[in-house]
Formats: sequence, C-alpha cells, structure tokens
Amino acid sequence: MTNKYPRLRSHTRRRKSGKVVTYYVYDRRPEGLPDVPLGSDYDEALKRWDEIHNRAPRIAGTLQQAFDAWRLDEQDGLPAYTNAETRRGYGRQLKRLEPIFGESTWADVELSDLRGYLKARKAKTQANREMSLLSIIWNWARLNGYTKLPFPAAGLERSEWKNPEKPRKVRVTDELFDAVYPHGDQVLRDCMDLATATGMRLTDCRTILLPKGDVLSLEASKTGKEGDFDLSLSQVLPGLISRRRALKANHLMLLSTPTGRPVSERMLTDRWDAARDKAAAELEQRAASAEGEERDRLAALAAQVRRMYLRDMRKRAADLAGTEEEAAELLQHDDKRLTRKHYRTAVPKLKPVR
Repeated sequence: MTNKYPRLRSHTRRRKSGKVVTYYVYDRRPEGLPDVPLGSDYDEALKRWDEIHNRAPRIAGTLQQAFDAWRLDEQDGLPAYTNAETRRGYGRQLKRLEPIFGESTWADVELSDLRGYLKARKAKTQANREMSLLSIIWNWARLNGYTKLPFPAAGLERSEWKNPEKPRKVRVTDELFDAVYPHGDQVLRDCMDLATATGMRLTDCRTILLPKGDVLSLEASKTGKEGDFDLSLSQVLPGLISRRRALKANHLMLLSTPTGRPVSERMLTDRWDAARDKAAAELEQRAASAEGEERDRLAALAAQVRRMYLRDMRKRAADLAGTEEEAAELLQHDDKRLTRKHYRTAVPKLKPVR
C-alpha cells in the first residue's frame, strides 16, 4: 500500500463492541503539518488520497469540498494571502457562504441564486464582498479540477447583478477634527496625528517602527508598497517621535501606551468611541442651550461627529494634500480615480470666467 499510494497510512482500532475498524490518513509529517483524515471507507480514502497527492480532485461534488480545500491550500488558497486582515476577512465571509452554498453542486448554482443571496442579505455592501469571494473560490476550483462550469455571473458588469454601492461621504473638517481631538488621551491623539499626517491605514499606524533617524519608513501591510516620510517637513510627527523616544518601552513600534505597551486595535477602538461620544455629547449640550441657526448648526455637527470613524483620518490626510495627484501619491494609489471616489472629499475651488 505504501509503494502504490505514497503517504497513505492506516490505523486499526478495536472498538468497545469488539469490532475492528481501519482508519486512513494522508501523512503530512514531512511538512510539519497535521495528517489529513480520509475516513474508514477504503475506496473513498483512495479518492481523497488522489485529490490531495495528485491534485486531481473529483469534478462531481459540492461547493463545500472546494471551500474546505481552498481554506487549506497554502499555495493558492486562503493561507497564501500574506495580509492577516485579508485572511480574517475572507474567513468571516466564507462562514457566511458555507451554510447557503456549501451543500449545492456546481450545476445547482445559477445567477438567480446569487441575486437571491444579494437581495436577502441586509448588509448589502458586505454581500457584494461575499459574492466576490465566491467568484475567487469558484475560479480556483476550476483551475484545480473541481468543476468545469464558469462562474454564473462571469462576463457581467457588476452593476448588472450586484447590489449598488455608494461611497461613504464623510468629510473630516477642521471643526470635526478639533471637536474630537481634545477628548482623546495621548495614545489616540498620537494616532490621529500620525494618520492625518501620513495617510496611513490604522494597521500601519499601529505597527510602523520607531525611526532611528529623521526618516519614517513605511511598508504598507495591505499592498507591500514602500515610502519614506521626511520628518522635518511635518508639524506633528517630530513631537510624537520625541515623546516615544522618551518612553521606556519593551517594543519597537512608534505608537505606544505611556506604560510602554504596544497599541492594539481594541485600544484604539475603545479610545475613539469614548472620545467621539464625549465630543458629540458636548456639542448636543451646547445645541440645547443655543437658539436658531446656531442650535441647528451644533446639532448637525454633533450628528456628523457620531458618524465618523477613526479610519476617516486617512480621508482627512487626502484632503489636506495640496492636489489630487499629491493625495493619490500620499495614499499610495496607482490610480487617482480611487482617491477621488473614496478619499478626496474636499470640494474643488473653481474660478468664475467673467
């Protein structure tokens, strides 16, 4: 068995009833990975062995077989994505897809089923992302022999079958920024300064290293793109770095708690929520004692504050950049249309011609 079917191992066990049962596994010890159980049916075990060893999966089957295999494929599947946030996001989306599509055969899934899923899902934008993942796995399955059928929506423009999406319109003005900033502790204010000065994503704000000299070097966690910031050109970064260097910390990240601990995502979320709520409550209190237009203005400002997220500081950075081209370069976008659509919210100033 060993020569004919490499890595196919068997274990024989006697159950309490006295019945002797043989279990089969695919040996992955050479890679330092756990064995893959193949069950106790010899014929089925050989088919699964062929799928794993020869990368020749059966065409007949359910989508769940592809879901399971894609989740384990270290070369082209979920583990191949180097960004941890991407892996976590895809993992959550896959858990949404499995109960709906997992038991379906490939021929069972039609375009109407995809549209039905999109309509039934309350989170419309997230449903679009889940359909994008289904397309990724479907194409992976075709390459690996699980199906010969094309994705049901292949060749269609997204507007023809997906839920319509509108970019989230939030402009972080000076007034909004100044309303929240004083209510944050030093950790949150440092993060807000770093994000608005550099346009970094929050993950990069948390993990960027303390510079040794006068240049802050970035390698974006999402894209891998690199960039250097000249600290002498910033109004806020030198003070942030000076405070950090004065701390006795047990880590190398730029952002730190006053006690020298690394800053986690939860720390920032909790601090932001608290500061935002305090800022909104203060504005609402001022609105309650004001009259007329001033009352309406303060109430509207409070509502805008409550709609803000910490990640919107990246949008503020795009608006603070001089031009659209400079904003795209700061955010490391290859196409400035992405900057214009999702980040650049500043209204262009136009000149009358006569």
